[in-house]
Amino acid sequence: MEKIERDIVAILTADSRAGAAKIAAMLGISQHEAAERIKKLEDDGIIVKYTAIVNEDAFDEDIVEALIEVKVTPQRGSGFDAIAEEIAAHDEVKNLYLMSGAYDLAVIVAGKSLKSISRFVSERISTYDNVLSTATHFILKKYKVEGALMKSDEGTERLSVQP
Repeated sequence: MEKIERDIVAILTADSRAGAAKIAAMLGISQHEAAERIKKLEDDGIIVKYTAIVNEDAFDEDIVEALIEVKVTPQRGSGFDAIAEEIAAHDEVKNLYLMSGAYDLAVIVAGKSLKSISRFVSERISTYDNVLSTATHFILKKYKVEGALMKSDEGTERLSVQP
């Protein structure tokens, strides 16, 4: 990848709403060239998706998220890829990563309740033949997401745990 393409990726990573005109002005290239390079980055699968980061606490949506650690037996010929593709196909799965350490996969899921996520783990994830074990961690509060600090309207005063 050329330096100019790396610069375009950096700009779009910081602000996915930056258009070709803004990128062209920032990099000293024509708007046409910026648009062509963005299109090429998309076509090559380097830019996969544009998205907004939402502070769900401020948005007033009741969504429960969890990190599920999954230990699996790798498949002959495909390693972890086959089971990862099967797990990724579920609508509840937001992110999926191959990890080092005690567990092989880290799965971020979202649901409407603790019970819905618990059912997802027990009825879907744990039923795969090559899943050996899972550990579910519910996300209680987000402080920083994709480099963006989550601001809260709640007070920062801490409650005393002393009697």
